[in-house]
Amino acid sequence: MTDDAFGLLHPGVQYHLANTLRWDGLRPTQAAAVAPILAGDDALVLAPTAGGKTEAAAFPLLSAMAEHDWQGTSVLYVCPLRALLNNLQPRLHGYAQWLGRSAAVWHGDVGQSARTRILRERPDILLTTPESLEAMLVSTKVDPRVLFAGLRAVVVDEVHAFAGDDRGWHLLAVLERLARVAGRDIQRIGLSATVGNPDELLAWLQGSTTDRPRRVVAPDVGAPATEPDITVDYVGSVSNAATVIASLHQGEKRLVFVDSRRRAEELGAALRDRGITTFLSHSSLSAAERRQSEEAFAESRDTVIVATSTLELGIDVGDLDRVIQIGAPRTVASFLQRLGRTGRRAGTSRNCLFLCLDDEQELLALGMLDRWARGWVEPITPPPSPRHIAAQQMMALCLQEHRIGTRSWRDWWGSLPIFDDAADNIMKFLCEQGFFDRDGEFLHIGPEAERRFGRRYFSDLTAVFSAPPEFTVLAGRNEIGTIGTDLLTEEVEGPRILLLAGRSWKVTHIDWPRRRCFVEPVDSGGRAKWSGLGGGVSYEIAQGMRSVLLGAPPPGVTLTRRAESTLVDLRASYLPAVDVDAAVIALPSEGSGRWWTWAGTAANRTLQASLPSLVDPRQRIDEKSLRLLPDVTARDVSAALAQIAWRAPTVAANAVSGLKFSAALPPGLAERTLAERLGDDQGAHAALEVPRTIHRRFE
Repeated sequence: MTDDAFGLLHPGVQYHLANTLRWDGLRPTQAAAVAPILAGDDALVLAPTAGGKTEAAAFPLLSAMAEHDWQGTSVLYVCPLRALLNNLQPRLHGYAQWLGRSAAVWHGDVGQSARTRILRERPDILLTTPESLEAMLVSTKVDPRVLFAGLRAVVVDEVHAFAGDDRGWHLLAVLERLARVAGRDIQRIGLSATVGNPDELLAWLQGSTTDRPRRVVAPDVGAPATEPDITVDYVGSVSNAATVIASLHQGEKRLVFVDSRRRAEELGAALRDRGITTFLSHSSLSAAERRQSEEAFAESRDTVIVATSTLELGIDVGDLDRVIQIGAPRTVASFLQRLGRTGRRAGTSRNCLFLCLDDEQELLALGMLDRWARGWVEPITPPPSPRHIAAQQMMALCLQEHRIGTRSWRDWWGSLPIFDDAADNIMKFLCEQGFFDRDGEFLHIGPEAERRFGRRYFSDLTAVFSAPPEFTVLAGRNEIGTIGTDLLTEEVEGPRILLLAGRSWKVTHIDWPRRRCFVEPVDSGGRAKWSGLGGGVSYEIAQGMRSVLLGAPPPGVTLTRRAESTLVDLRASYLPAVDVDAAVIALPSEGSGRWWTWAGTAANRTLQASLPSLVDPRQRIDEKSLRLLPDVTARDVSAALAQIAWRAPTVAANAVSGLKFSAALPPGLAERTLAERLGDDQGAHAALEVPRTIHRRFE
């Protein structure tokens, strides 16, 4: 198979594989991808981190480029992160040069001179983000019909990261418009780590063109030579975690994942206090600061880099010895991405050490590992009802074309499902509210769209997420990163000290109108804080937590003595909440009862909304249980569950502001859209199908 696939590649690619890279053949995934990509099929290429997915797409596309004499920018390479684009561009440019071709990068950090050169010389491969593609389509400085005249294929790297949120819908909508601009169907190739539903993910990636041949490329590469080394420890605090990291694996490169920017800053400072060479990477650090950290880490040995999920994707930070996880990721897919960072060198194995800061973190870690040990990985499910993206696309298309037809605007997206039965009402609302001005059979951008989104030539229309306002932190002329307003407005005694990039900074001046915060370094005492909420826990992971409480730890996972002791305490404390054969409903003699569903956060929201006569409406929803209304009886439980009327979760009034472009939706539609996304009907139904045991206990 490998030899046959190698023979299909262009002779120039074959030559350089053998003589420049000195490869003796293709990897199984790369070999399996050659024929379908050369045939023009849409494809989803699945392989672990560092499995050669980039080359699996690049080599056959370069071969097709040479064989069919594609001219101009014929291949787009789309990534979710700018840093990943920067990391990939030199490699792809090197491959392209084998055939006298080129690859360039275009994103928000690329200067105007580089963009002018791209427009003048049109690289064969353009690496970019969906937001930059949108900006190019609506820009007055770019003629998309010239730039994309030769477009033939698009590669979507880390496609699972797009498909799970609204950036994926935005990307698909932009690709539909690009195909129309180019005047042809565009071959679509997705690259991903293992996902639970590859066929559905590939069908989603095809957008409205579902009649194109498609192929999932996921050959069996066999089990790893050695089982991964997975250890769970209980440490109790960030300070203790720093002590453990400082004392273990000295002389090795360690990548530590944390769940928030604040935690990254706190742990980074604690490690530096212990004399450990430590670098940080998270989204609120400046691009220069992140790049400096990643480059320094890649060139070092005895060092640690502390990162949020920004380093979960394929950014190269060199060969790693260890991955350490503070707490637990909330998905098996994230764990697999992080685990795959290790074991790349010959003679090394994959490994991950979990350092849990409290007992609930340990339970979550073990629940996730229980599902992993069973071979389960989350299906990637695009968020339903992207109506706000439909509104954004209507306005973006009008900017791109300068006007749109009242009858023909839908043609640009075909059957892409961002436009549901509410689309006509959205368009009517946009016209009535002045987002569009009507001129006969055509619509133009109106004053309301200019007022809400027109700043810096409608730059707000190119991104589909709203971010809370943040201040740029500057030490002299050097940008360190950004912080939220909380740390700048709360009362403090003495100087205001920030923690950013793992270092403490004293605030010397705040430029409120320009959102700039000027600082100077100090030795210690800084604090970090950003707004934001953690995600929920899925039905399957919650079931994994229940399984751990009922049985043995996940196979293939080692628990330290501290973790074993914590698990013993967890099982004792949750003893009334789990039953081998049934879900537990505990009815106290006085006050409220509790239904231990273990159904996950979203499913519990659906159950709460659908059982108003049984479930207390005023409670913080978690993945484990629901508080019942006071004095509920066993008869009340049976009656309510027998007569359940399914409803979507209730949306808080202030939650709508987090849905960007909600102002462009008719009244009530934004709330309806959010409600449909907050729940989990499948998990809620599964919770009802479980036998129940009802007992009374005192609290």
